[in-house]
Order: sequence, then C-alpha cells, then structure tokens
Amino acid sequence: MTEMTVLNGVAIEELLTIPMAVEAVEQAYLEKSKGDAALWPMVFHEFDPGHADLDIKSGDLGGLGFYGLKVVSWFGANPGKGLPALYGTSLLFDLATGAPRALLNAGPITDFRTGAAGAIGAKYLARPDAETLLMAGTGALAPYLIAAALYLLPQIKTVYVTNPHHPECSAAACEAITPQVEKLLSGCGGCHAAIAAAPDLEKAVRHSDVILTATPAREPFIKAEWVQPGTHISCVGADMSGKQEVDSALFASAKVFGDDTAQCLSVGECEMPYKAGVFSGHICEIGGVISGAEAGRTDASDITIFDSTGIALQDIATAAALLQAAQETGKGQTVTL
Repeated sequence: MTEMTVLNGVAIEELLTIPMAVEAVEQAYLEKSKGDAALWPMVFHEFDPGHADLDIKSGDLGGLGFYGLKVVSWFGANPGKGLPALYGTSLLFDLATGAPRALLNAGPITDFRTGAAGAIGAKYLARPDAETLLMAGTGALAPYLIAAALYLLPQIKTVYVTNPHHPECSAAACEAITPQVEKLLSGCGGCHAAIAAAPDLEKAVRHSDVILTATPAREPFIKAEWVQPGTHISCVGADMSGKQEVDSALFASAKVFGDDTAQCLSVGECEMPYKAGVFSGHICEIGGVISGAEAGRTDASDITIFDSTGIALQDIATAAALLQAAQETGKGQTVTL
C-alpha cells in the first residue's frame, strides 16, 4: 500500500508564494547546470488537430530525489460545455523507489513557476540600475511575472502594462492586473512600484530597462530598432513551434540565454531567428549564469534576451516544495493506493 498526497487548486493557492516559486525554479536551473537533473523527450498528441490536444513534459531532479511529469490537455470546445479549455495535472514520484508521492493541480503551479522563471532571467541579466519594466501581454500570466520581477528587482520604480495587439484594452487590463500583483506581493514586502497602462507600445519599449513578454504571438511585435542599449528582455510566450514575440534582427547583436538549448531552438523565441540564420544558435543556459560558470551581462550596454520556454524541472521542483509545505501544514488529502 502506497500513500500519496493530493493537492487541489485551492490548497496550492493557499500554500504557494512568489518566494517559494522563485527558490524552486532557481534550484531547478542549478540542478540542471550541475548535471543532477534531466529533461525527458516531450510528447505532443493531437486528438483532433486544431481542436483537441495534449502535451507531456517530464524529467528528474536527482538533488531533490524526485521525478515527475505534467500533462496539459486542451479541448477547444469545452467552454461551450461549461468546462475549462485547459486542464493541467502533475505527478511526483520518488526517484529511489518509483513510488508515487503527489498528485497536483498544475494550473496554479504553472502560473507561479512561469512568473518566477521570467523574473529570474531579469534578476541575473538586467542592469543593476534598471528602474522601468514593461509587461507586454495582459493574460493570466501577467500578474505573476510582474510580482516575481518586483520581488527580485526591488529597484524597479515603474511598471508599464500593455496589450500589444489591442492597445486600447491596456488601461482596463492594467486596472485588473494591479490588485492581483498587490495580493501576490502582500506577504513579501508589498508592491513598491507604480503600475500604469502604456497604450503606445513603441514608446514603452524605448523607455523600458526590462521587458517581459507573454503572448501567443506568431508575428514579432517588439521591433529591433525600438530596443535601447542595456535593455533586458525575458520572453515567455513562445512555447511551441512558430510562435515569436521579438524581432529576429535583434538576435544578431543581443546576448542570448535560455532555460534549455534544444527546446529554445526548436519551440522557443530562438526558433525563428535561428532557422533564418540570423544568429548562430549559441545559447548560454541560465543555470550556468546562476552558478557562476557562465558570464551573464558583461557591459551596461549589452542587450540581453532570456528565452524562457518552460521546462519540466520547474514544475517538479515547485511540486516538491509544495509537498513539503503540505506535510508541514497538514493541508491536502492523503490517499492510499
């Protein structure tokens, strides 16, 4: 008989915090950099092309003693049935025995760890004197990216929020996002920056030291000529082949970093400029920068790009942190298999 902890969305949102997610994601990057972790081949299957599919990301974290997987299912017709279009489910296993340890709702985990990932890129690659941040994208991930960035970059004074495809919606989106950011930061110092809508994308890009992008774009909206020397960009939106948020031309002169080289070149922001021959495909992985094995920004004028495609190790590390927190607080349910 095996006991397993089950954590639903409510329990996870009660337990998980921005600092927890940041610590877990940094640890995942470091484990990968040290060779104590592995990513396994991704699985993508279409039940009905363009209407229903799933993808599975998996791997192991030797330093934490776990392996695991996340299954994300998308069924486009579900909202018409009163159901969510997306379901995310994570499983965590003991690396020494193979015993299942936890079943988790992956939705909130994905939100927190994605926000942490983009912000970690900014922490290690942005200029130390960066004061202005642009959030390009107003979807569900925006509050988590902003909150994590403000947690890790306390020098940020101003945050601009823009919807790059519908700039007229930026003000309403900013109004909705601001209280979410404040709530996420309520237990870790509060929101110290002014958050304002920026309907003029070009102007906002030109005046921002740090840019976070999180959209489903397939045509780049950040133009190379707008990006000023010294800018850092964390790209989160490109997570499957064909997506692109940043002008390919920028990759010719920028310093490029990523979470996993192979994944960045196949499905990330790096895919299109690499295929076009704009840059060589040389990517420094962020774990090496965190450990000190790789150089990050070396000059105040460097333009740095972090391609955050999202890797299974982030989910596994965050799930492991949640399992420990659940055991310490008595939250969740224990089931016997």
